[in-house]
Amino acid sequence: MKIGLFNPSVPKQTAGEPSATPMVMTETATLSDESGKRIQTHELQGKVVFINFWATWCGPCRAEMPSIQKLYDKYKDNDKVVFMLVEIEHNAEGAKAFMEKEKLNMPIYYPESEIPSTWLSGSIPSTVVLNKQGALAFDHKGMADYSTKEFEDFIVSLINQ
Repeated sequence: MKIGLFNPSVPKQTAGEPSATPMVMTETATLSDESGKRIQTHELQGKVVFINFWATWCGPCRAEMPSIQKLYDKYKDNDKVVFMLVEIEHNAEGAKAFMEKEKLNMPIYYPESEIPSTWLSGSIPSTVVLNKQGALAFDHKGMADYSTKEFEDFIVSLINQ
């Protein structure tokens, strides 16, 4: 993954400046966590929300998880950032087994409503980042390395807006 083929294209912006990329107000989805607690994504306004859609059988999804874990480890204690790894098929047993086997500790969620097509259009892995206003700030289809300095700087710029 580190060979450069999977680096997501991150919008260029600096802290305090509006994004040069047009931002479309996002829709909302209802997700449940591992305990069954439901959350609607619009309730997370005021936070940067990293959402990764994946499935346990998806090789590219599984391959990018270590890079997401690195990003998660840097921001898991920051109350301005939320990570949601959405296992799209409700395979709780498979997701838990995969996370344990790979020694990953990110929060897994499951869809409880229709996922907006602006976020998930049928291709996985698929990753979106919502800014603090709930607008779509980043959208990437396919496998990527999210542990890069460029992506971390992008997250910081959204936190600081």
